[in-house]
Amino acid sequence: MAEGGLKIDPWSSNQSTDYSRIIEQFGLSSMDMVKMSNPSKLHRRGIVFAHRDLDVVLDAKNSGEKFGVLTGLMPSGKMHLGHSMVIEQVKWFQSQGGDVTIAVADLESQATRGVSLQKGREIALNEYISNYAALGLDPEKTNVYFQSTRPIVQRLGFQLGKRTNLNEFESIYGFSGDTNLAHLQAPMVQVGDILHPQTEEYGGLRPIVVPVGVDQDPHLRLTRGLAAKTNWFNINDGRKSGVVIGLSIQEDNAEILGQQPNGRMDKQRLNSIFDGIVSCLNDIGYSDIISNPKNGTVNIPGATSGDKIRIRMKLLEYERQLGGMGLLAPSSTYHHFAVGLTGDKMSSSKPKTTIFLGDGVDSVTKKIKRAYSGGQSTVEEHRRLGGNPDVDVAYQYMMYFFEDDDDFLQSVNADYRSGKILAGEMKQLCIDRAVEWFEEMNEKRSSSEHLVKEFLSQDSI
Repeated sequence: MAEGGLKIDPWSSNQSTDYSRIIEQFGLSSMDMVKMSNPSKLHRRGIVFAHRDLDVVLDAKNSGEKFGVLTGLMPSGKMHLGHSMVIEQVKWFQSQGGDVTIAVADLESQATRGVSLQKGREIALNEYISNYAALGLDPEKTNVYFQSTRPIVQRLGFQLGKRTNLNEFESIYGFSGDTNLAHLQAPMVQVGDILHPQTEEYGGLRPIVVPVGVDQDPHLRLTRGLAAKTNWFNINDGRKSGVVIGLSIQEDNAEILGQQPNGRMDKQRLNSIFDGIVSCLNDIGYSDIISNPKNGTVNIPGATSGDKIRIRMKLLEYERQLGGMGLLAPSSTYHHFAVGLTGDKMSSSKPKTTIFLGDGVDSVTKKIKRAYSGGQSTVEEHRRLGGNPDVDVAYQYMMYFFEDDDDFLQSVNADYRSGKILAGEMKQLCIDRAVEWFEEMNEKRSSSEHLVKEFLSQDSI
């Protein structure tokens, strides 16, 4: 979707990289104020630059409570370096105690790219999951499933479809009258992918974080909006202070919450619902609860904005007891696009500009040698003016993928800008580290090949 000249489109290889404007226009939160213990290099270096409600997940982690992380793969091509950024983030959340769910979008791949379910399975196992094992994901804490074998994903998408319409799809995705219907269906299946790990069958109510490139944010906005629409209780700031809770009476919960067919409220039933709300809040220690069923509100004057998530979780549990879905809007993080060899976004559809995880070291070396440089046109100019590491692909690859030492990277950055390091030398630094990285990946892939099927959930074996 385009807003103010910025384009955010999950299916396009042409995307805006004006990340500051993206944060502002699409309502993301900057990572600048987020405090994380033992952050990964992607977090330390600002490559993960924005989020939605990451504090909900970090609060759960810091409190020793359950949380999960979800990602997905499209089984239609080869895994490239850019894809490894997501897995590095997933691995980090897993190391912090999160359980991992990975969706294989085989239905979407079949519908939109013509890949058969059998072929999609082969690609997922041999091209992606084998690399996930080599990259260090723990198979005992990871569940990989296929959309085609998990009916709840499609059922959730169908259930929640009644809460959206074509106008919303046009607003979020930019769809028009000539949009293929498969592209209309795919986002709803992804909604099911993102939300179903919260169901009792697949782990229960807990925060779920989805690390993505910013081009995938439309899916998160749709999912968050739909999850919020299902909630039976509204939680808002009070006029002066505290938190106010109200009912969200909908077609499928009206009778349960006490609304009679004539529109009047069953006072006995309503009082019972409010007693349940108060009981939930008493469980987490609030003593200043003001329940007013007649006005349809429960006030907690002493609650702060930081208390909202605890209140929300309790009310979602209560909603489930009453028969509701009790869905928590997913959290998300956003990382910069991986740059391709030409300086544009890395894309599987442009193999000559992309480094794939299955490339041999000779191929990787040749590709980096041809990569876009931030150096000057002559050695003399470069020594005098210096290079620009911000656009130099070799430097960017060291920063994103191949160099773990922040101090060394900072030194290389400074030396390149001053002209001390030449463009060719920068490429050689990158090649040396890339060769080491790929040789290690090949060894790990061979040694972990037997683990691939251990990643699969029971319904996908």
